[in-house]
Amino acid sequence: MSAFSQIDYRVEDRVAVISLARPDKMNGLTRVMEGELYDAMQMADRDDGVRAIVLTGQGRAFCAGMDMGELEHLAPDDIYDPARMRPFDTARRADFQTRYTYFPGLDTPVIAAINGAAAGLGMVFALCADMRFCSQTALFSTAFSRRGLIAEHGIAWLLSTTVGASLAADLLFSARRVDAREAEKIGLVDRLCAPENLLPDVMAYARELSEQVSPRSVQIMKRQLWEARFQGLGEAVALANREMVKSFESEDFKEGVRHFVEKRPPVFAGR
Repeated sequence: MSAFSQIDYRVEDRVAVISLARPDKMNGLTRVMEGELYDAMQMADRDDGVRAIVLTGQGRAFCAGMDMGELEHLAPDDIYDPARMRPFDTARRADFQTRYTYFPGLDTPVIAAINGAAAGLGMVFALCADMRFCSQTALFSTAFSRRGLIAEHGIAWLLSTTVGASLAADLLFSARRVDAREAEKIGLVDRLCAPENLLPDVMAYARELSEQVSPRSVQIMKRQLWEARFQGLGEAVALANREMVKSFESEDFKEGVRHFVEKRPPVFAGR
């Protein structure tokens, strides 16, 4: 049973499934949900028995953004509220330690299972995931310009590095609705699924990550991919070379060779 009040948390087949659980409010983000989501993400990332994290929403929305009731009473100082800032971790890039954009700083891969409307902060969460599976009925909107706001919480960078600068400008300036088919076409999402197949398809993929590949490899590859957005080619090669030497000394490399030679399923330890 979930210990949270506005999200649901469960672990199945080494996959942590986190569901935003305010379906009657289209999973609009509240202070409570924000804190619970952060705690659940950290709990999953610390759990050695979890190899992948799936984030989804209950009901007909993924996340429709900030709850309008809270947005109406939002004070400017709330953005910089010290109680909502995370303890700084010198081992992680500062870019990935902000209030909402912390998913890339997690070691565990995060898959967004976008079951319905994703707007405002809902799009920020989706873009911070490592990959995005999408229901054919999902809709997207940045929303901010239609509320008199700006490109909040790094979404200008996230969108630009995902779909390109001109498309990012289009989606931010107009805040128009983008359906699932267009979202796939422009690279906003990676895979389209029939609504009834979304979570089964995501879980099947996540189980493959949990059973067939080295969690150590995935952890380092995730860091390489996010770091690459800040690097030149030479820096990316230098990082890869350093990590390659370490990988040759790892238990997972030895197991990767052994299970192939012995023609059996792998048993990776993550070390």
